Amino acid sequence: MTGIALASVGAGLAAIGAGIGVGTVGAAAVQGMARQPEMAPKLQVTALIFSALIEGVALFSLVICFLQM
Repeated sequence: MTGIALASVGAGLAAIGAGIGVGTVGAAAVQGMARQPEMAPKLQVTALIFSALIEGVALFSLVICFLQM
């Protein structure tokens, strides 16, 4: 495989990993809010922070993949 093909596969895997991570964080936040509604604002802020961190890692991995081209 060429470098472009490998970088494209890596970019796709990074996007899939970020989607799975954000989905897991969202599901856990909704489940926590359903169990303790009074904690909803705190859980929402925490979930948004973790989602941003996951997206940041995904962005860095995409940049690394595209630099390999």
